[in-house]
Amino acid sequence: MISNLGDGISGIAYPWVASAVTRSPLLIAVAGFASRLPWLIFTLHAGVLTDRFDRRKLIVAMDTARGVLTLIVGAIILLNKDSLPSLNDLTSITDLETNWPLYITLVITAFLFGLAEVLRDNSAQTLMPSLVESENLEKANGRMWSAESLTNGFIGPPLGSFIIGIAIYLPFFVDAGTFFVAVALIASISGSFKPVEEKPREKINFKTEIKEGYRWLWSHDLLRPMAIILGALNLVGTMMAATLILYTQEVLNTSVFVFAVLGTAGAVGGIAGGLIAPKISEKMGSGPSLWLSLAMGPIGAVIIGTTSSWQVVWVVLLFHSFFSILWNTITVSLRQSIIPTYLLGRVNSVYRFFGWGSIPIGMFLGGAFVSIAQHFFSREMALRTPYLLGAVFGVIIFIFAAPRLTTKAIDQARAEAHS
Repeated sequence: MISNLGDGISGIAYPWVASAVTRSPLLIAVAGFASRLPWLIFTLHAGVLTDRFDRRKLIVAMDTARGVLTLIVGAIILLNKDSLPSLNDLTSITDLETNWPLYITLVITAFLFGLAEVLRDNSAQTLMPSLVESENLEKANGRMWSAESLTNGFIGPPLGSFIIGIAIYLPFFVDAGTFFVAVALIASISGSFKPVEEKPREKINFKTEIKEGYRWLWSHDLLRPMAIILGALNLVGTMMAATLILYTQEVLNTSVFVFAVLGTAGAVGGIAGGLIAPKISEKMGSGPSLWLSLAMGPIGAVIIGTTSSWQVVWVVLLFHSFFSILWNTITVSLRQSIIPTYLLGRVNSVYRFFGWGSIPIGMFLGGAFVSIAQHFFSREMALRTPYLLGAVFGVIIFIFAAPRLTTKAIDQARAEAHS
């Protein structure tokens, strides 16, 4: 919760700083691409490390690294604050000259931050089954995501808009502090969380051990298509979100505070989803619950792509967050319950390679589509283009996914794992 409070604060600060450094849709997308590129190039190796070392210690080390990196970013912005335009003027600036030294610094630190995040998040997901019984995983994950949504999306963004209004660099120092507090709390958990191999090995062989995780996932009739579907969803989602900061500034005409209010939609939906998702899954069945989550994508994309009201976008983001949590509650808990403990890090990392490796590609495509579209359409229409394309792609994904993600298939996978 504390770490996500910092994420909510910096989630306001980072896009506004980026938009104060450059107004190029492609360059803003590239900055997002750099932060997500590690999910494509490092995820598989992170899985091997997660299955070899104490998962709690990995979380501590990576959160410490992220805290230090955030301090560095804050210090750099502090030193360059006089060269940045006023945040209140950004809604009317479209031709700002790119501040290349600061931009390159943000891209490099975003990449390093992403490397630490990959290993940290994989370790955190594989740590949960060591703390919670299998039958309680959906409830535990739902509660944790509700708590994270409360701090990341509900408390953090408004607080971030207030702090950045005081000084553009201040949110980063606050965010760094939350990392260090989180490190102290995680370090206080007693016990050893190093997985036990069926056949202990002394030397790490990344190629061999990655293959073991890949073969297990690829031979699984449910997790294989589920990973591919998630990859397609994330590609389309990040394609739409790549230039969100420009869309909200230029189409919705939002201030820093209104942008923060938009962030609370995700929190409200996330809190509700975390608390209600296990009950929905139990009442409706896992398959129909996942179908609802898939259907929300294209519906929301059409609405956002055609509206100019930030209030309407707020409602769409609320429902999107709710159904995203419903999807995660079912799919993450399923993985945690059916993958063998000694393989959980590697199989989870292969799954996330397919599911999250598409994110940097989506970031780049989103920026590219807007950059190309503005040569043929108005700037406003160009910023709407990713959402309209996303609606079409979302329908295609639903048609592919629905027959494969059924309650029967999910229950059968759990039964086979437990037997």
